[in-house]
Amino acid sequence: MNSAGQSREGRIEWWRGCAIYQIYPRSFQDTTGDGVGDLKGVVRRLPYVASLGVDAVWLSPFFKSPMADMGYDIADYCAVDPLFGTIEDFDAAIEEAHRLGLKVIIDQVLSHSSDRHEWFIESRSSRNNPKADWYVWADAKPDGTAPNNWLSVFGGPAWEWDSVRKQYYLHNFLASQPDLNFHNPEVQKALLSTLRFWLDRGVDAFRFDAVNYYFHDRALTDNPPLSRTLSSDVPDTNPYGFQRHIHDKTQPENIGFLMRVRALLDSYDERMSIGEVGDGDRSLTTVAAYTDGNDKLNMCYTFDLLGPELSVAHIRRCVEAFEASAAGWVCWAFSNHDVARHVSRFAKPGDDADHLAKFCVTLLCALRGSVCLYQGEELGLTEADIAFEDLRDPYGIRFWPGFKGRDGCRTPMVWEEQAVYAGFSRGKPWLPIPEEHRLRAVSAQQHDADSVLAHYRETLAFRKKQPTLLAGDIRFVEAPEGVLAFERTSGTGSMLCVFNIARDPVTFDLLDEFAKARFIDVPGFPAPRHDGKTVSLPPLGIAFGIIG
Repeated sequence: MNSAGQSREGRIEWWRGCAIYQIYPRSFQDTTGDGVGDLKGVVRRLPYVASLGVDAVWLSPFFKSPMADMGYDIADYCAVDPLFGTIEDFDAAIEEAHRLGLKVIIDQVLSHSSDRHEWFIESRSSRNNPKADWYVWADAKPDGTAPNNWLSVFGGPAWEWDSVRKQYYLHNFLASQPDLNFHNPEVQKALLSTLRFWLDRGVDAFRFDAVNYYFHDRALTDNPPLSRTLSSDVPDTNPYGFQRHIHDKTQPENIGFLMRVRALLDSYDERMSIGEVGDGDRSLTTVAAYTDGNDKLNMCYTFDLLGPELSVAHIRRCVEAFEASAAGWVCWAFSNHDVARHVSRFAKPGDDADHLAKFCVTLLCALRGSVCLYQGEELGLTEADIAFEDLRDPYGIRFWPGFKGRDGCRTPMVWEEQAVYAGFSRGKPWLPIPEEHRLRAVSAQQHDADSVLAHYRETLAFRKKQPTLLAGDIRFVEAPEGVLAFERTSGTGSMLCVFNIARDPVTFDLLDEFAKARFIDVPGFPAPRHDGKTVSLPPLGIAFGIIG
């Protein structure tokens, strides 16, 4: 693969350097008045999404589900849940997105199903039915306890006792989300057929949820403890972070299944896959393994930049680790439906929230890779403070009050400042809408040239005009404390990108190779003061210099 984003056959690959907009359907736009967003609402708002300048939309799950985990517990992989509409509504969304020039990415939650799925209902009915081995079943230890020490991400043991089979079944998440047994070839065949169903309906790409959770260690070996100095990806309120998860996920057999997925996608034109990798301190190594070789996933994204830290050391460590270990492609994000909104996570006392939001998206768009934007971040939305009685997230309910869960980033989109429920619904929304969000509605920012919304549009447009930012290589440059500096280089030239993450003014000494850089205006950030030897930046200031 060359740096211009072409395949070996010379085709331009749309996903390299693309900007993806994540839509959480239940919180995007309600058209029925039941307080829950739906697919018709997605269709209604797609022109707005296209106006941002993104290349693709990612739809979080809309499949038939009992909604124990807001749709990430699927009861039928090939059906739309009535809560969101009909299959015809989905087809209309595909048609409208394509009319607007947008690719469509849908979630695929293959590691587990709902316990209401007909496969699991049959599997649990006996030990000798045709689907008896479609899920991960194991006998109890002689004392009746679980087969091993594996833990659930959502709290407690990763095993649930079934009174019919008189065995335990594995669930890496909720007990109502039993893990499928990928060691069974029939399971893989069935899941691949569900992918084909959506490909035939015109889906352009899949986002694979928990992509490294597919296989487990057949021997059910206990996980060893993890040094607490390494356990930073899960809140201390959750004991999941006390283990090194080397047997319950990220097994070598996963590579073979991902190759089967890629072969299926490559049998269609211009299709793509992106995997979500949550693997603690091993995540970037896993991303490298899953994207290398042009025969597995097209790209992955990790939780590394979704953590609580916005620092030079952290960003540089993440990017350099990927660049050093991978020949594939990566997608970077600061926010999604599983973490607190980044304007709240990264803010320090005295920060201007709007300026911080603008700084963050400009930084994200300057990194090498594709970018994923989460609905509402283009409005500068902050994390909502949800009262316990309003929580819907089982993760938050389980660990309250030490961890408040994910509902704070899932509140409804705000469209009209003065409308009932901010234009999201005619009925009471499934989650409350904070007053501070209403003030940031699309209608309040749409015609404000200094708004966060305007900045997102300008930044995405600026990025598209810079081939170096879309596909160029990246090399970090030594800089003063608090300053992140790197050079992006492609066949069309190079660009020096300097970000003052510190909250104090700073002067950056230019290396001789950058002395003749032509510093340009970046949307929202005017060209900095410079004299050929130094560049001066204000707090959260940015400088882009064209070289050559």
